[in-house]
Amino acid sequence: MHSAEIMSLVGSAVPETLRRAGHLACWLVVLDGAVKAGPFVSLADAQASQAIWLLESAKRRKRQGAALAA
Repeated sequence: MHSAEIMSLVGSAVPETLRRAGHLACWLVVLDGAVKAGPFVSLADAQASQAIWLLESAKRRKRQGAALAA
């Protein structure tokens, strides 16, 4: 099973473009240790993206399992 985590960035770790826009924090979606989505300026957006990654990952596993069974 894949691991989809939300990672927060704060202060100087926030990308320059977001800091210039006044954002002091942002969030990334990390799948199996690799950044897959973001940066997001709201936690809710990052959580929605995380849910999509988990759903798509489950769908891929189901298709692969069906292909192996055939």
